[in-house]
Amino acid sequence: MTFMPTISFVKYAAPKKGLAIVLAGEGGALGDAAAACDPGKILARAFSVSEFSGKSGSVVDVLAPEGSSLDRLVAIGAGKAEDLNEYAWLKLGGTIAAQLRKATEVAVVADIAGVAITPADVARLAAGIVLRSYGFDKYKTRKDEANGKDTPSKPAKIAIHCAEPSAAKKAFADLQAVADGVMLARDLVNEPANVLGPVEFAARAKELEKLGVKVEVLTEKEMKKLGMGALLGVAQGSVRPPRLVVMQWNGGRAKARPVAFVGKGVVFDSGGVSIKPASGMEDMKGDMGGAAAVTGLMHALAARKAKVNAIGIIGCVENMVDGNAQRPGDIVTSMSGQTIEVLNTDAEGRLVLADALWYCNDRFQPKFMIDLATLTGAIMVALGQHHAGLFSNDDELAANLFAAGQTSQERVWRMPVGPEYDKMIDSKNADMKNIGGRHGGAITAAQFLKRFVKDTPWAHLDIAGTAMGTQANEINQSWGSGFGVRLLDQLVRDNYEG
Repeated sequence: MTFMPTISFVKYAAPKKGLAIVLAGEGGALGDAAAACDPGKILARAFSVSEFSGKSGSVVDVLAPEGSSLDRLVAIGAGKAEDLNEYAWLKLGGTIAAQLRKATEVAVVADIAGVAITPADVARLAAGIVLRSYGFDKYKTRKDEANGKDTPSKPAKIAIHCAEPSAAKKAFADLQAVADGVMLARDLVNEPANVLGPVEFAARAKELEKLGVKVEVLTEKEMKKLGMGALLGVAQGSVRPPRLVVMQWNGGRAKARPVAFVGKGVVFDSGGVSIKPASGMEDMKGDMGGAAAVTGLMHALAARKAKVNAIGIIGCVENMVDGNAQRPGDIVTSMSGQTIEVLNTDAEGRLVLADALWYCNDRFQPKFMIDLATLTGAIMVALGQHHAGLFSNDDELAANLFAAGQTSQERVWRMPVGPEYDKMIDSKNADMKNIGGRHGGAITAAQFLKRFVKDTPWAHLDIAGTAMGTQANEINQSWGSGFGVRLLDQLVRDNYEG
């Protein structure tokens, strides 16, 4: 099975047993502490034979090094000193995790020639190890076969050797909170829909109360009373009742206006009467990636005691085919009072968000609202799977999100909204229709949502290409990526705390 490693921080010392991992800068130069792990300059010879240059992510692995009690001695290239930014340290940590294999006692020597490694750098290295170590195998009954011959028999104990272990430990506690939020989001996305329905999702969110988050769960009856006809229209085809979950973290000043995050939580999307093709429909268990990210973010903010007042709202529904399901051509009335002609029941996420956004704005009057949703395939056509689509009515909020994306490397790219697109969703039978035609599908979806935010600064993140099924990288090997948690935590810490 997948074991998460335990991490400690110690003062520099030469490791005596197990696996030792050292870092090498450009040209293969080792720092003094790293060189002390290399009896008889074994690595120097290995570097020469393998033409190891210290390029970022490159690896030299020496088994049973001569003259040493170590089982293995591994050197990992850190690349150029000037390229060692926040994300580079995370990636290095991920590369370290990939080298653990069956090792259960590991020493990582955080020392590079010519590089002044800070406690924050060491903490990011540790966070990268944790993020890369995540795996989702809870439904595998034959663990060893499922995870390969290099699966450890127990959690690895990793001691990171550094100059200031106490400061590194303190810095890591902050990043561990964020990593735990990412892994919560991954867990939620990876869960099959028969296990994680709207009620079960709400129960998982309710567990955040242990961290000091206030959590309310609105039932179908309460949503009917509020007039949430758009959200309830999506849910009516499923035997599983919908839930609207409201999470509040009050870590800022008592009267400070909150920041707000709203997530699409369609736990499974069959497309409804406008049913999806069978091929790939199984992936629609991940159509709640936006709600997963919001839940993970609220975990992160609470666990690290962020000095901000934050609201997280998720609309949890299942979109199914049934005799009671809404039909193409139905007209529903949203909480805002605006009417929507449902031309395609597979454009359901925007209906859920319409009521969730209006409710959030009406009740909490936040500084801004950011919604996250696996909303359109069109955004993947436009941007692929390396950027989320960013749509906004506020330049400052959009700029802050872009900057947070560059730092966290959960990147976003701004897309247009405007009155010319607005006309594409006007309906002859209602105030609007829920699709705008073949062209600009991600844009018209955002334009639809814009009608439910009034003048509040707002951003919509279309994460259809980044929340699930993305290419594996140094810090994520999971189908569910947890995209959005690190991005939005970075946004908050850079701009809205204190």
